[in-house]
Amino acid sequence: MKIQFAPLNVPLRRRLQTAAVLQWVFSFLALAQCCLAAFVLLALSDWWIAALLYAGWLWLDWDTPTTGGRRSQWVRKWSVWRYFRDYFPLTLVKTVDLDPTQNYIFGFHPHGVLVAGGFGNFCTEATGFSRLFPGLRSHLLMLPFWFRVPFFRDYIMCGGLVSSCKSSLSHLVSRPEGGNVAVVAVGGAPEALDARPGALTLQVRKRKGFIKMALKHGAQLVPVFSFGENELFDQMENPAGSPLRRLQNRLQSIMGIAMPLFHARGVFQYSFGLIPYRKPVHTVVGKPIPVSQTVCPSSEDIDGLHRVYLQNLMELFEENKKLYGLEEHQHLTFI
Repeated sequence: MKIQFAPLNVPLRRRLQTAAVLQWVFSFLALAQCCLAAFVLLALSDWWIAALLYAGWLWLDWDTPTTGGRRSQWVRKWSVWRYFRDYFPLTLVKTVDLDPTQNYIFGFHPHGVLVAGGFGNFCTEATGFSRLFPGLRSHLLMLPFWFRVPFFRDYIMCGGLVSSCKSSLSHLVSRPEGGNVAVVAVGGAPEALDARPGALTLQVRKRKGFIKMALKHGAQLVPVFSFGENELFDQMENPAGSPLRRLQNRLQSIMGIAMPLFHARGVFQYSFGLIPYRKPVHTVVGKPIPVSQTVCPSSEDIDGLHRVYLQNLMELFEENKKLYGLEEHQHLTFI
């Protein structure tokens, strides 16, 4: 394989953009393990009292990820996120104003490999979420497992990440004062295994838990489509039924997280590595779907609202696809 190296005269601005994305990839793939190792080493060192005090704090703070988390506007406004935004670049597109007295569930599609659009737009202020949607607070839902890791949990909560368990989502969308946005990557881990350039297949037909929650609490549903999300990484071929896919499905059932074998470019060369490609990502926030509160929704209620949601998601995609580089013949597939 011929390696294409980056030129030596790359502007400093682009170097900083690459560094910002590198630290994000590291945070996603390895920071949790490093934090856990640091806690163990601290507990075994002469500073074990610090580990004991943190363990006490962890016990007292255990439920915070399921009760709205602990956002930090200071962290969300770090300069590093602006370099992260400009690397792709990321753009957040508003189609209508949203009432800040309401609570919302944003259905984010597609999941992609590392949910770059979801993180950049809803866990930082780099693309201007608070400016575009004044009075709203965004929270991206993440697997509960990650909030059990010492130190790492505190860092990710600063960006607005919260647990994806039912009680966490229920807490966010039941606040009577409104103003909460729960961002759910609906396709989840299984969809990440199909994230590759050109993929337009969404795993949504059997995903109805967020629909039920919207009905129970009267939260407005908002479809969100992130154009370019699947263009950021290539992935090893893993068609359904292949040995690799069976292994990935098995690991996912055991660990609860997806293990996509992805690759893209490196830091100093463009031929291989784990740094995403420089491809634009446009995250379009659609129109809210009014939802009447139904404390005990029936299967018919859930299925009916689910159909409306899928129709609105399809319309959002069709109305915007030509603006963001797709052809007329390209359409979404729901499975």
